[in-house]
Amino acid sequence: MFSTPFILTFSLLLSIPIIFFLAPRILPPHPNPIPISPSDELDDINLFNTASSPPNSISHPSKFFHLSSKNPNLKIAFLFLTNTDLHFTPLWNLFFQTTPKKLFNIYVHSDPRANITRVNNPLFKFISSKNTYRASPTLISATRRLLATAILDDPSNAYFIVLSQYCIPLHSFNYIYRSLFLSPTFDLTDTESTKFGVRLKYKSFVEIISNGPKLWKRYIARGRYAMMPEVPFEKFRVGSQFFTLTRKHALVVVKDRTLWRKFKVPCYYDDECYPEEHYFSTLLSMNDPDGVTSYTLTNVNWTGTVNGHPHTYRPEEVSSELILRLRKSNHSESYLFARKFVPDCLEPLMNLAKSVIFKD
Repeated sequence: MFSTPFILTFSLLLSIPIIFFLAPRILPPHPNPIPISPSDELDDINLFNTASSPPNSISHPSKFFHLSSKNPNLKIAFLFLTNTDLHFTPLWNLFFQTTPKKLFNIYVHSDPRANITRVNNPLFKFISSKNTYRASPTLISATRRLLATAILDDPSNAYFIVLSQYCIPLHSFNYIYRSLFLSPTFDLTDTESTKFGVRLKYKSFVEIISNGPKLWKRYIARGRYAMMPEVPFEKFRVGSQFFTLTRKHALVVVKDRTLWRKFKVPCYYDDECYPEEHYFSTLLSMNDPDGVTSYTLTNVNWTGTVNGHPHTYRPEEVSSELILRLRKSNHSESYLFARKFVPDCLEPLMNLAKSVIFKD
């Protein structure tokens, strides 16, 4: 017979791994530090429903883009997602002045708590915004809000580029416009268009990563089975939150309800939970894997990552050599944008604007 103390000790030791294994299924998740209020959610749903209903929803988007080279009115929507001032506004103003035609719109989602200098430029449209927090589903909501607003605002918006306040352009506007709409060789991974010398398909440029040492930890950040059955692990993807979408895929994002219900769930493990880096890549790769690339057009240096932040460029690093180096890409003819730059980089960047950055 085993003694009572032995049984108690054995039971205690046995219970520890059981509790550790079952706790995520039994206990409620840690409170999300950024709860999305029911009123905010309702506002978004109404906006998304309006944006995804006819005539905003294009029934034949491939036909719409096929005519782009003959339609001089198709535009690029630049979507700035920021929680600080727009530090590089003078550089962006110069960027938009490089084209004589109005082939773009600019939309800004600024955190209501931030002290934003309203740009004295009618092209900058500040949309109705909500509070945003890093590594939270509020950043997904803000991006979807920008996309929906741009869809509704102008039916000529054909490409949607999401940027942060720390992003800079690496080329002139004309170069970027030609690359997205006209060049049959810009996407080096699209061998068919290169082969025939014509643009056969218009894709979205979204970073999509299907492997990595932390992929499983990110997948189970809400609990081992929290994403099932809609998102099995083999369908889960990660990528950058800054991307370039066609109108077709912007509508896919705005229309989605199924995956959003999964990705807005609070996480147990905050250090592995970056919903804004998971949601868009997973949604678009599941919805239209052949219609998206696996790379973004915004160059980010992840060498020496600190607390999930990429390398931050400082004034002493800004040079013509840096701009030329940031343009180099193995996937496209060139990166079009880059991040992350501190505000003090504005002056040296302006000094290089006409002679290097916008000289293609």
